[in-house]
Amino acid sequence: MLENNKSYNKFLIEIKTQIKSSQQRALLAVNKELILLYWNIGSKILEAQDKEGWGAKIIETLSKELKNEFPDLTGFSSRNLKYMRNFAETYRDFLFVQQVVAQIPWGHNLVLIEKIKSYEQRQWYVLKTIENGWSRNTLVHQIESDLYSRQVTVEKTTNFMSQLPVPQNKLALETLKDPYVFDFITMREEMNERDIEAELVKRVTQLLLEMGSGFAFLGNQYHLNVGGDDYYLDLLFYNLKLRCYVVVELKTGKFKPEYAGKLNFYLSAVDDLIKSDEDNPTIGIILCKEKNKIVAEYALKDISKPIGVSEYKLCEDIPEDMVGTLPSIEELENKLESIIE
Repeated sequence: MLENNKSYNKFLIEIKTQIKSSQQRALLAVNKELILLYWNIGSKILEAQDKEGWGAKIIETLSKELKNEFPDLTGFSSRNLKYMRNFAETYRDFLFVQQVVAQIPWGHNLVLIEKIKSYEQRQWYVLKTIENGWSRNTLVHQIESDLYSRQVTVEKTTNFMSQLPVPQNKLALETLKDPYVFDFITMREEMNERDIEAELVKRVTQLLLEMGSGFAFLGNQYHLNVGGDDYYLDLLFYNLKLRCYVVVELKTGKFKPEYAGKLNFYLSAVDDLIKSDEDNPTIGIILCKEKNKIVAEYALKDISKPIGVSEYKLCEDIPEDMVGTLPSIEELENKLESIIE
């Protein structure tokens, strides 16, 4: 039977892939037309208000007329027409709208207009949304966690530029954040590195979202045997964009110079025991609760492997007077399970 024929199965996969690609292109084309239509309507409203001196009332009148003329179409409410006006006012460059902004959905564009006032930042988030395929909720999360400042404007502590080849050095630098925000973990006074690590692994989806695009989680307490001795990496990732392994070491206290030497050793071991010839040099990241930038720079100065040092933030402790009144995560999970049952 054809269903069991390898050539036929390969043929079927190719056809399915073409259909899905065509559907995706069709959706993108529809979205682009919608975004351009909204920009043009917004531009005409702006122009009419400027030339004719019409105030906000024109939007309400126009909304009623369009709803009567196109009863089967949505999107012509007074509120959405105001959004179109703001959209056109925000993006005066039609070419940029046509080539870039029209690649993301209308809801994403509204989020950016409402939450981001800087044109430069908004442009960055647009490009990142296209690059990573962020949903609207993910985009909101990245804006609220101030990803732009943590990944672009902050002065990062690394030796990537001297220890990595071009262009991987710049790409690795752009990938690093400072600080990393693990706000899905509540800080407890007695927490140690292993506790934080366990919480991160338990919420690996949120961990990967914070680590950034291209990260694949390979394991925690990843075992290495070097010269007959056992060593364990806190967290091991592979980054598909950088084409390299990434070792992350967690520290609950302040950065210490000896951390860099230990991680340098781990990176040498990974490069020798795990890395293939096709992979780029392994990168290390030390995540600590606090760092002295000058101390960190001196510690990395003569290190031979590419290492970055960043801080991380957890959700702050719950005030003591509220601890007894709030349910724990486990209690909430048990309650949900009983409701479902």
